[in-house]
Amino acid sequence: MAVQIIKDDEGKPQYAVIPYDEYFWMRLQMAEIDDETDDDLEEIEIEHDIYDDVLLPGDVCSIMTWQDVSLQAAWRIHCGLSQQEVADKLGISQSAVSQLEAVDSRPQKRTREKLAAIYGCKQEQISLYLPKEG
Repeated sequence: MAVQIIKDDEGKPQYAVIPYDEYFWMRLQMAEIDDETDDDLEEIEIEHDIYDDVLLPGDVCSIMTWQDVSLQAAWRIHCGLSQQEVADKLGISQSAVSQLEAVDSRPQKRTREKLAAIYGCKQEQISLYLPKEG
């Protein structure tokens, strides 16, 4: 198998480049190994709530995944806005918007409504956590 090693400026190996066919077969083998261990998985009871049917646009989900940001930050990026622009629209500071974009943020209902209006979405699509009321 042909392998190319890519090194950093100090000569330390950083990446290995292999032919795609080899990579594909390696992934298949790994998937087979993963399937074999499903027997030891624990069943967890599902808890349903009113937010089960809330959908998110694929672009927003991709931004969350690829840029490793919160849902609210992904909506802002998706809409092409800066934190300062959102802060100006909400009448708060940029640092407050940064806090709203924390992964575990649970904005109040009025804040969710304002964010939804800014981002053109439903307020249920703003937070991954059950909301604070008030």
